[in-house]
Amino acid sequence: MAGTKTWNPLLLAAVALAVLAAGAAGWGGWSWYGAAHDDSAAYAQTRDQVLAAGEQGVQNMNTLDHKNLTQGLDTWQNSTTGDLRTQLVQGRSEFEEQVRQAQTVTTAKVLSGSVTELDVRAGKASVMVALRITVTAPKSQPSAKESRLLGELTRTSDGWKLSALGQAPVGETAPTPQPSAAG
Repeated sequence: MAGTKTWNPLLLAAVALAVLAAGAAGWGGWSWYGAAHDDSAAYAQTRDQVLAAGEQGVQNMNTLDHKNLTQGLDTWQNSTTGDLRTQLVQGRSEFEEQVRQAQTVTTAKVLSGSVTELDVRAGKASVMVALRITVTAPKSQPSAKESRLLGELTRTSDGWKLSALGQAPVGETAPTPQPSAAG
C-alpha cells in the first residue's frame, strides 16, 4: 500500500520524552524564578543580615582590651549609629581613662540571638542576644557571666548598625490578683 506511513515506536517515545523534559525544565525554571523574586525570600535574607549585624554589634560592644583601646573603641563607634554613637563619642575620653586605670580585658562570645522585630520599610529592627562575657583584671582570675541584651538596629548606608543597647529584663513577676466583683 502506497501512502501508508508507519510510525517507529522508538521515535514516538523519544518525542514524548523530549516534550516531557521540556515541560519539566520550563516548570523548574519558572519555580526557581518565582522563588528568587519572592518577597518572603528577600525578607528572610534581610532578617539574616539583621541578626548577623546585631550579634556582631553586641559582641563588639562587650569586647575591649585596655592594650588596644583605640582600636576597640573605634570598633564600638563603627558598630553604632544615632544617639548610641553620639553617647560613645561624647564619653570616649572619660571612658578611656577608666579602662586604662582598671587595665581590664573584656571578651564576649555570642551564645544565641534572635530577631524580635523587623520593619524593612522603616529600616528598624530589634534583636535579643545571649552572651558570655569574660572580664580579666590584673592579678585576678577571669570572671565570666552570661547576659541577655536587647539591641535596636537602624539601617544605614553602611548596613545595619546598633542604635540602642540595653540589658534584657530577667523574668517577669505576675500581676497581683484583684478581687473579683462576685467574690
